[in-house]
Amino acid sequence: MVLDASALLALLGAERGSETVAESIPGAVISAVNLSEVVSKLMERGIPEPAVRSALGEVEIDVHPFGEDLAYRAGILRLTTRSAGLSFGDRACLALGQQLAVPVFTADGNWRDLEVGVEVRLIR
Repeated sequence: MVLDASALLALLGAERGSETVAESIPGAVISAVNLSEVVSKLMERGIPEPAVRSALGEVEIDVHPFGEDLAYRAGILRLTTRSAGLSFGDRACLALGQQLAVPVFTADGNWRDLEVGVEVRLIR
């Protein structure tokens, strides 16, 4: 299972849908791009860096580097996802799901009807 930043943030914040995400850990993966998004959001919320590192360190999740293959995949997804308003981070998540041939978890409802060669599971 690949987690989008929104799914990991839901887990960390014990938001609606967090129980669905919790069931996928351990064994879940996240792109380094999406991890960076999570760190950014937590820092914006005023959480100190040591606390961010501690909270993320407790989550048993594998962080995948964003290399050349994922860069191409995410770039190719731009045309098919533009109408849904997906960001670069969103496409990085989907690209990793494609590469690993596993479903992706997200809290973003605008992913619902995407047809991008990877199963999208909404957590709420």
